[in-house]
Amino acid sequence: MPLKEPSGRAHLHTRSVECFGFRREDGLWDIEAHLVDTKTYDFANEHRGGRIAAGEALHRMALRVTIDIDFLIHDIEAVSDDTPFGVCGSAERSMKRLVGLTIGPGWMGRVKKRIAGNEGCTHLVELLGPLGTTAYQTLHPELERRANAQPQRSKPRILDTCVALSTKGEIVRKNWPQFYEGPDGEGE
Repeated sequence: MPLKEPSGRAHLHTRSVECFGFRREDGLWDIEAHLVDTKTYDFANEHRGGRIAAGEALHRMALRVTIDIDFLIHDIEAVSDDTPFGVCGSAERSMKRLVGLTIGPGWMGRVKKRIAGNEGCTHLVELLGPLGTTAYQTLHPELERRANAQPQRSKPRILDTCVALSTKGEIVRKNWPQFYEGPDGEGE
């Protein structure tokens, strides 16, 4: 269902974020996030020859994080192909401080402790949120296989994180009956 018809307006800015998850041949996973910002009008910019044209990328940046099944970061690469200022690319180096962290609860708080505001890049740091979600979506089938192979399965962290995965709801009753807590449930 589309959004309701808006009031009269003028389109000024577009931010596109795309994320991709890959299983590597070496047993690790690469999670990539790409960001592109564009304007619908030309504007002045000293760093980029005096002007950035409508539709030309103001920001074009990407991250690749290499993780294991436990979401431990083994490597990270950042690139800033298009930026509004020449110094922006120097923030790429600070992303290496994330190697050794684990993506999971409290992830963005730990990121912000490792990458101080004036040493990092707002846009690269912002990409780490959807990158973390993409990591979970990418590894979810493997996590389910691993959990189901255990003699005693613990409650999946994904349960009770949204209305669809409520432990009182039909989806959990059907897919994770041992954790169902709704009517007629015998959840553990």
